[in-house]
Amino acid sequence: MSRELIVGATGASGAAVTVTLLRALLRQEQVSRVHLIFSDAALPVMSQELRVPGLDVATFKTRFLEDDPRVTTWRNDQLAAPIASGSYPSGGMIIVPCSMNTLAAVSHGIADRLLARAADVTLKERRPLLLAVRETPLSLIHLENMVRATRSGATIFPLCPAFYAQPDTIEKMVEDFTLRLLDHLGLAADRGFRWGITPHR
Repeated sequence: MSRELIVGATGASGAAVTVTLLRALLRQEQVSRVHLIFSDAALPVMSQELRVPGLDVATFKTRFLEDDPRVTTWRNDQLAAPIASGSYPSGGMIIVPCSMNTLAAVSHGIADRLLARAADVTLKERRPLLLAVRETPLSLIHLENMVRATRSGATIFPLCPAFYAQPDTIEKMVEDFTLRLLDHLGLAADRGFRWGITPHR
């Protein structure tokens, strides 16, 4: 059964994870379409972390996703997009990385931008919502927002590496984290470390 998924990227650090996740999703035969939303602060941060000056949406798709036709991008102000409605049958949503600002909006139901609106719809329709939060240290406000989002049905998925996998590169560390995201979406991952199954590197 084919699935359409929504991916949101924010201005938090973690652009490499966004790229790796998108590529992993596009390798999945059951993923027929990926809806991609960048928050207002996402591309400037990604431009720096991915070392692509002046990165824009078109360049991102060409350079990192080979202009895959299954990827549909939406502006954050496109509140009339299909994914802003609960009647649109998405199979879930991942926000990676998820900034504390976006976490606050999602946990309090503030849906004045498409990224937050799509997350709000995902929650109300009881679909999987993974929030790969990225911040340290955490304030009480951050922690309370995580609790609130969890009670609403989201899964808090901190962007933390698994050191027991003994990754020898950042790329392998990111791949292992992405594997866990795919697991929680019910997708079969094609790589990554699994405790008790994969030999230690």
